[in-house]
Amino acid sequence: LDPAGARTLLHAGRITGRADGRALIAAAVERFGGVDVLVNSTGIFRVAPFLEQTEDDLEEALGSILRPTYWASQAAAAAMKERGGGAIVNVGSMWALDAIATTPTSAYSMAQAGRHALAKNLAVELAPEHIRVNTVALAFVETPAYERFMTPEEARAVLESVDGFHPLGRRGQPDDVVGAILFLAGDAAGWITGTTLPVDGGVLAGRSPALQPEAATV
Repeated sequence: LDPAGARTLLHAGRITGRADGRALIAAAVERFGGVDVLVNSTGIFRVAPFLEQTEDDLEEALGSILRPTYWASQAAAAAMKERGGGAIVNVGSMWALDAIATTPTSAYSMAQAGRHALAKNLAVELAPEHIRVNTVALAFVETPAYERFMTPEEARAVLESVDGFHPLGRRGQPDDVVGAILFLAGDAAGWITGTTLPVDGGVLAGRSPALQPEAATV
């Protein structure tokens, strides 16, 4: 992002409570003088049948998706209010909007749906403060995250197998998502708030051929 380190700040830690969110935003304010944009892009996509889900699975979903979004957004909104406005963009999921039989992700989907619902509530509540809140809903995007729980070769095979799932004929790339986030965070979207923008290769527009069974291993 910035090899010289002049425009970046690393703040390690988990955001599971109000104090954690405040510490993160305080560090940003101290370093940069304020906060204009928050992008909530956390989460662990884990496939597991509903009847096999455990307390740990549910807590992982809530702890990696919903709690960080809630507390970081609260702290960031307070900082944005002091500057006269800002933008929050949540990285959501098509799994929060549409269930896929071959990828059972009840805990992940529930937490992501909460992220989507929070965005709509905050969009209305924070509009008088000129803080806009929107969400991008993703399908399969090629990132190193898949290699956390499978080998690089296995991850490549899975990602290649889902290309046909997307009407545009390919899985997403990080740059596909970045453009949407920059748009929603920037002045060009100054009259847009409370929306969900699918960045999914057309999946939510009309279902393409069924996801291949091997993709259920992700």
